[in-house]
Amino acid sequence: MNVKLEASWKELLKEEFDKPYFKNLTDFVRSEYQKSTVYPPAKFIFNALDSLPVDEVKVVIIGQDPYHGPGQAHGLSFSVPNGVTPPPSLKNIYKELQSDLGVKPKTSGNLESWVEQGVLLLNATLTVRANQPASHQNQGWELFTDAIIHRLANQKENLVFILWGNYAQKKGSFIDTNRHLVIKSPHPSPFSAYSGFFGSRPFSQTNTFFNLHSITPIIW
Repeated sequence: MNVKLEASWKELLKEEFDKPYFKNLTDFVRSEYQKSTVYPPAKFIFNALDSLPVDEVKVVIIGQDPYHGPGQAHGLSFSVPNGVTPPPSLKNIYKELQSDLGVKPKTSGNLESWVEQGVLLLNATLTVRANQPASHQNQGWELFTDAIIHRLANQKENLVFILWGNYAQKKGSFIDTNRHLVIKSPHPSPFSAYSGFFGSRPFSQTNTFFNLHSITPIIW
């Protein structure tokens, strides 16, 4: 199957595209876009991968679903386009960033500046029906994004995986902590942020790890 994708990811994931689950997933997603309102816009489905070649990945932040409201999702987990009010989870991420590193919260929720420095903002499910969270789960996306995480963890060294919440932690449970830094905490959602997300200091932990391994830290 010919999938339009940034070249290094296409090479890394080439074995996935001819598997039965991926054909079924493609058929499902195509049908959903034809009959329903689906986010993100189709051109942004693979935005997280298209924006960051494999060799440049340094940090992986795993989300669950794209945002399901109008204009919010643009293919990067937790991020929203310029001009869109940061959702509650992202506001809490900014609060923790200010507490951790003293970085004043931005008015924009666009995290593309992180991507440009090597942060892969990967949702487990890459599409969602409008106003119906989790509506595209268990259709094959999770197998595809599992393959991404497995190949990164197996083929690269000294990555940082930031796993917020039980869902992300289960998805990254196999990662070898002798080869990579794995940072776990509750999810930044307002429902769980006060149970351990605040005070978890993922941003300074990441940069301390990079400094120890002579890797350029992230300007968060």
